Amino acid sequence: MGATDFRLTSRGVSVREAFQDAVEAAEFENGHDSYNGTISTTEYYGDLTDKFKKSGKSINSFIDEFLESCSKYHCYSICIESPEIDKGKIKSKVEHIVSPGTKKWILKYVVHCLREDRVVGSFLTKGCAVDKARKFTEETRLPTSIEMTKVLEKGNTTVARVSYKGKDKLGKWMFFGMASI
Repeated sequence: MGATDFRLTSRGVSVREAFQDAVEAAEFENGHDSYNGTISTTEYYGDLTDKFKKSGKSINSFIDEFLESCSKYHCYSICIESPEIDKGKIKSKVEHIVSPGTKKWILKYVVHCLREDRVVGSFLTKGCAVDKARKFTEETRLPTSIEMTKVLEKGNTTVARVSYKGKDKLGKWMFFGMASI
């Protein structure tokens, strides 16, 4: 199999986050094929910002020269805009959710499909859960598990929401390397 070079920019609070976002975007656009010629077929090997700055070359000249000796499946980056992380002491907001009344918890038997990571059903007795699990497994040939779980009989189980309120400025990185085709 061959290789092709690529160059793209991506933003994030860190180079790892920016790389992951670029990979996810490439997979969304081009699928999960391991020979799609995008950043998604590579591994991140490191930041070359200092080396680039010391070179005195234009970014394109530096990348062109570097790619001549770059190994397949390798991805590198150059920081174009540094991220600025909010240095405030408290960067999150808590919204408390109060629901009046007494809470009553009940025991349920929950049937999970193991391969599809989904709930098949929830039952008040173990016997009903076993019956449903057996029926589902025999029809689909997929394994199941049954777990005991306490659930709130009425009302909402959410007691608080925590959200980020920091004022981070995302960094911008140029990613380049040799992708598999």
